[in-house]
Amino acid sequence: MRRTTRTAGLALAAAVALTAATATVPAAAAPASAPAAAAPAPVPAPAAAALAAPNISVTNVQAHLNQLQSIATSNGGNRRAGSAGYTASVNYVKGKLQAAGYTVTEQNCTTCTYPGNNVIAEWPGGPADQVVMFGAHLDGVAAGPGINDNGSGSAALLENALVLAQQNPTVTKRVRFAWWNGEEQGLQGSKHYVNSLSATQRGYIKGYYNFDMVGSTNGGYFINRLTSTTAAPLKAYWDSLGLAPEENVEGQGRSDDYSFQQAGIPTSGYALGASARKTTAQAAKWGGTASASYDPCYHRACDTTSNIGATGLDRAADGIAYALWNLAVGAGTPTNDFSVSVSPASGSVALGASGTATVLTATTSGSAQSVALSASGAPSGVTVSFSPSSVTSGGSSTMTVTASSTAATGTYTITVTGTGSAATRTASYSLVVTDGGTGCTGGQVVGNSSFESGTSPWTATSGVITNIASQPARTGSYKAWLNGVGSTNTQTLSQSLTVPAGCATYTLSFWLHVNTAETTTSAAYDKLTVQVGSTTLATYSNLNKATGYVQRTFDAAAYAGQTVTLKFTGVEDASLQTSFVIDDVTLTAS
Repeated sequence: MRRTTRTAGLALAAAVALTAATATVPAAAAPASAPAAAAPAPVPAPAAAALAAPNISVTNVQAHLNQLQSIATSNGGNRRAGSAGYTASVNYVKGKLQAAGYTVTEQNCTTCTYPGNNVIAEWPGGPADQVVMFGAHLDGVAAGPGINDNGSGSAALLENALVLAQQNPTVTKRVRFAWWNGEEQGLQGSKHYVNSLSATQRGYIKGYYNFDMVGSTNGGYFINRLTSTTAAPLKAYWDSLGLAPEENVEGQGRSDDYSFQQAGIPTSGYALGASARKTTAQAAKWGGTASASYDPCYHRACDTTSNIGATGLDRAADGIAYALWNLAVGAGTPTNDFSVSVSPASGSVALGASGTATVLTATTSGSAQSVALSASGAPSGVTVSFSPSSVTSGGSSTMTVTASSTAATGTYTITVTGTGSAATRTASYSLVVTDGGTGCTGGQVVGNSSFESGTSPWTATSGVITNIASQPARTGSYKAWLNGVGSTNTQTLSQSLTVPAGCATYTLSFWLHVNTAETTTSAAYDKLTVQVGSTTLATYSNLNKATGYVQRTFDAAAYAGQTVTLKFTGVEDASLQTSFVIDDVTLTAS
């Protein structure tokens, strides 16, 4: 998804001639009387209308993402529009589609800042004047591989197209897919395509559905034009999972659906969020971290395959299939499918005690099936059981969570899995294990402790959090590198921490590597000060130089029950550099 800065280039230009690399863009000849653009008909509830909608394998979607990552890695680290990485992405998508039997067109976007090809694929069948169109931008930014933005939408769309070809159902509408060039420069590829169509051809398109950033790791569930008739099938599927989706406010006017909307074509789509921050209410509803970005690696080098939330990606891919089948596939034998949810979605249990929640299942298409329940993710000393251990979809079970007296306190995500004869579905339950007497919730409270998820929630001097290889991280690729300039400067790194009360131990730990060009063995010219609140815990200097990282630990019990700021301040004098490199910062209460 492009940034919010708008330019004059966003306005729809006059219609331009279509230039295709291999053929003309699919847009059948106009009938004698072309119908006006109209929204799709209202959609029944999922249980009644799933018309053989398949389960899309998230593993297959992730395999496409792995290929896009490999393409970026082999082409300068990105897939920016018009680049070699983008061209290789086009070739990968086109090759998969052609092998599946699609008529594939490359439309050269001559009006794009970085000229490159849109990919248009149409499945044969269905009336040519009744088109439903599904699209995603294939390009990324120059800063990184662009795997969530927008490999995720592109890969989910590609796997849906391949499954449609594999199942080859009877279709009642023409199905067209598109992968766009130049979205990051202002929706240029999709705008070029829409402007290339005649008014009659635009009228054939009864709905355009856009998928942008559908794998955000701290994501929410957002739908473009949520209350519109066009959005109904997307909303119906997510409603069937109990997700209570919200309007995609952050994405309004920022992705390719806007090009179609401006041309009077009905639009909708899925998104899981970009740089905006998750609210407390959204975190309570969907899980994740409140006040943190939906995608911590938005438009950054860390937007790799590690920056994908598989659960949200799976739900988006399946929702695309549901909408596609609902809108364009003729009646047939419904695929048997179901959903799983846990109510409430979170709870706490004290050491030596137990708690319960209700696991709910629902038949979302086809016939009811037997569903076996299991759980994973429980820490040592915590057991999860179900009564009954299997249900017929549509039924419920009581989940009992029991913590032994020696279980580790803290916050954990329990994954509840329902395994049926035709599908497997999951739901998450957030569990807090307390000590039962003092109320200690325990756990590790430093966010982004290894710096691998961008800068948030740290506040740092620009460039301090980095993956520059000349000072390696202790773990992963990123670390905090203060100073190392060799001239007078001050740099800082800080984070506000909420320390739980009532725990037995509190340990602050970080790993520090000091590299210096100073030769003295007695004078501390360059210094790093470590503070919690107004208290200075330690001061290090060029005299603490070492060949590798050294762990530093402190008792943080004095800060129990408080919100305090952990701060590192590096001060360097006028000559001879000293680098203070920090990694793996934790404050653990237990």
